[in-house]
Amino acid sequence: MHARRLNRPRAIGAAVIVIAGAAVGIISATSSSGSADSSPIPGAPQGRLGSNARSGPAAGGTVGTVGTVGSVSPPSFTVSTATGQKVTVNVADSTTYRKGTSPAAASAVATGEPVLVLGMTSGTAITATQVILQPAGGGSGSASASPVVPFERGAQSPSKQDGQVPGSYSEGAGTIVSGTTAERATEAALAAYPGGVVNRVVELSNGEYQVHNVGVNWPHHIFVDSSFEVVGAN
Repeated sequence: MHARRLNRPRAIGAAVIVIAGAAVGIISATSSSGSADSSPIPGAPQGRLGSNARSGPAAGGTVGTVGTVGSVSPPSFTVSTATGQKVTVNVADSTTYRKGTSPAAASAVATGEPVLVLGMTSGTAITATQVILQPAGGGSGSASASPVVPFERGAQSPSKQDGQVPGSYSEGAGTIVSGTTAERATEAALAAYPGGVVNRVVELSNGEYQVHNVGVNWPHHIFVDSSFEVVGAN
């Protein structure tokens, strides 16, 4: 498995709900099966997302994003992703904080801090269950993962693939997962491909995970193995 690993330097920073220059809103997206889903999608402006229209987060599913903290106004803060999305993050008494591998206090969230946010959608915001502040310049490895393609209204998604897509993968198949498993898969996916918003994690029949990424034109699907290493994307 490890021979398939895709690495790129981490560019970690906040959760986002609005694409730069677009209004904050809730999208009624069309799923790959053609059925309507009115769930709010972080990172999506109002209206269709063209080639990026996808179904919303599943009930009880984990969402997350990485970026840089903008303004802080407890009990919430904003973050911007590497592709220019912006999001409101709400925190609660139950929200946990980490800096690197060490516990941290809520006061550690400050403007300019790179951060990974994991949680649940709440209207047009993310309610954080975990906020992870990353050391500046954290992460390592060669930049073998292709650059994330920012969302552009009307633009078609590139038809390309990084690494390996599980042979058994079929879009729409699998089981939604949540909790620690989904959070670890989300963290791995966003470390390799920062800039979008993860709106669900699906366990595939071979035990690997498909992390669904929205708010960007590519990649929409990031594949993570059972050791939580990124092995491919499309």
